[in-house]
Amino acid sequence: MKDAPAHSQAWLEAVAKLGAASALDAKTQSLAYIAVLAALRLESGLAFHVAEAKAAGASREDVISAVLTGLPAVGNGVTAALPAAIAAYDR
Repeated sequence: MKDAPAHSQAWLEAVAKLGAASALDAKTQSLAYIAVLAALRLESGLAFHVAEAKAAGASREDVISAVLTGLPAVGNGVTAALPAAIAAYDR
């Protein structure tokens, strides 16, 4: 962000516009994002998105279910995201 501020600003604007274009409410959008992160094994963004989901009213069980949503499609690799997601929720 510091080294490429114009790119950073463009990215943040695109993310905001994509979020605004979604028909999903904030809680559902956050839970869906958590599911995608878990499926792609991208744990680095989990804490942020779990906090967003929690702020939008998601329960601990909602977050766990979101992580496990991809289980049938991508396999048990999603379970690797559970510790990080649960820790983020419990903070």
